[in-house]
Amino acid sequence: MCGIVGYTGFKSAAPILTDGLRKLEYRGYDSYGIVIPERTGFFIHKACGRISGYIPSPEVSSGTCGIGHTRWATHGDPSDENAHPHTDCTNSIAIVHNGIIENYSELKRGLEKRGHVFRSETDSEIIAHMLEEAYNGSLFSAMKQVIPYLTGSFAILAVHAGDGEIVAARFKSPLALGIGDGELFAGSDITPMIGFTNRFIFLDDGDIAVITPETYVIYADGIKVSRDIQQLDLSPDQVRKGGFPHFMLKEIYEGPDVFADAIRSLTSETLPEPIKDAGSFTVVGCGSSYHAGLIFKYLMEEAVAVPVRVEIGSEFKYARTPLSEVIIGISQSGETADTLAALEKGRCHNHSTVAITNVLNSSITRMAENTCFMHAGPEISVAATKSFIAQTGILMQIINIRSNERYDEVLGRISHLMQIVSLEPLTEAVNLCKDSLHIFFVGRGVMYPVMMEGALKMKEISYIHAEAYAAGELKHGPFALLGPETPVIAVCLPGRTYHVMISNIKEMKARKTPVIAIGEENDTELSDIVDIMIPVPGAHLWQHVLQVTVLLQLFAYHTAAALGRDIDKPRNLAKSVTVE
Repeated sequence: MCGIVGYTGFKSAAPILTDGLRKLEYRGYDSYGIVIPERTGFFIHKACGRISGYIPSPEVSSGTCGIGHTRWATHGDPSDENAHPHTDCTNSIAIVHNGIIENYSELKRGLEKRGHVFRSETDSEIIAHMLEEAYNGSLFSAMKQVIPYLTGSFAILAVHAGDGEIVAARFKSPLALGIGDGELFAGSDITPMIGFTNRFIFLDDGDIAVITPETYVIYADGIKVSRDIQQLDLSPDQVRKGGFPHFMLKEIYEGPDVFADAIRSLTSETLPEPIKDAGSFTVVGCGSSYHAGLIFKYLMEEAVAVPVRVEIGSEFKYARTPLSEVIIGISQSGETADTLAALEKGRCHNHSTVAITNVLNSSITRMAENTCFMHAGPEISVAATKSFIAQTGILMQIINIRSNERYDEVLGRISHLMQIVSLEPLTEAVNLCKDSLHIFFVGRGVMYPVMMEGALKMKEISYIHAEAYAAGELKHGPFALLGPETPVIAVCLPGRTYHVMISNIKEMKARKTPVIAIGEENDTELSDIVDIMIPVPGAHLWQHVLQVTVLLQLFAYHTAAALGRDIDKPRNLAKSVTVE
């Protein structure tokens, strides 16, 4: 959940490293640091807090090689001492590390007995000390000796004082190389390299790479290996705000195009074979991905009568082996540790596995037998918006292809309908809710998981406690919390659940609860009984799912903006959850 970046070439490394770390801050932002080898030692700058305000002055270091890190704390509080990079006792070796070393306590005790003195509380620092012990003139040889002793997950970059070489190692944590002309890059993803090169190598588990400005050599089990260079056409504009105040708002407005790209990417010919005839599914995901799986369950079982089991990734390991034929793992980053563990469990029990992800060559694409790519482009804001839309698009298209009653026309209109949002009542809703301590989100049927996702967005970026309930469950306990101080967001649209939702809303109003309703435009019965009505155009249920999703994303965004929250980098969170 941390971000790492490396550069070796002919340019000053410090500005490249700091710019790269700013682009990686969605992976963690409680501290940061860079290290640049100099003739007799290192230039090191590291600090608690965010790298956003740090600008290296030209005189700090003219070095053309270096590594950097932006942290999401796992071992030790955010502090200057716990910030990466970490060095050995002699200050001759420096490392940055993403992942967790599970056996670090045992290794640290052994190192301390042998005279090593530690400066931080992190698990990562042991790597520098172990490299020091193993070093005999070759950093690669030292890394090769150290790696077998490490249990857990890691992406490591290491440098030696006075050298322009970077040694990189990967195991269960993403690491990519960028191949430039007379310069090479490394990173926990390709975001910091976009604009410098469009040629990338994605290292495999167990790989160790030696990187110099002109060459790179990759080893697996001590033997030189070749890894494919992939050319990706990505623009720097995709990782810029483009005039929007926040990446989240930009990415919400990219949702309609992303949805269209997602459904176009999946056809009867490209649909993975296991999905085509499966008699049942188990879907595994975390956070927003879990909610997308729940939407899939409601729609698939209704349209195709195929049963779908949905499991939270972190709980799947404790569940009985599923009876379903196909396990679908959903992960925006492709690195979600709990989802990867779930797919590995399914594979060990001989289930067919399919990944839905946004990232080429991510770990989940190696774990699963088949992959459906979301084609959402880089998502920088920590809160998932366009990636959730893309996941839902892929899942809807799976149902469409499996269904005898094709939904091509319904899917084709969704992108247009998602853009029709009435902001005036949304502003009223924000003003009503922004000072609340608690908000309920309620719906029925497929709108229940839609409201779960809406509540998650609200709590993630506004820090208001928001809970979603199936509307029929309110009377079984949560009614005790209703009152004038607890607004309720209710979705009440035409269909089987309409009249019972009307009854539920009247019951809430009888408790003096402010109710904001999302309903079909011109629904006077609904508008007469609620405090604020947010209208959506008449549409098919699938179209309403996406319309309401976008409305709730905007509702959370504008509430957080009204409260002055740090929307793209909410406290305590990171984009890619690579630890269990």
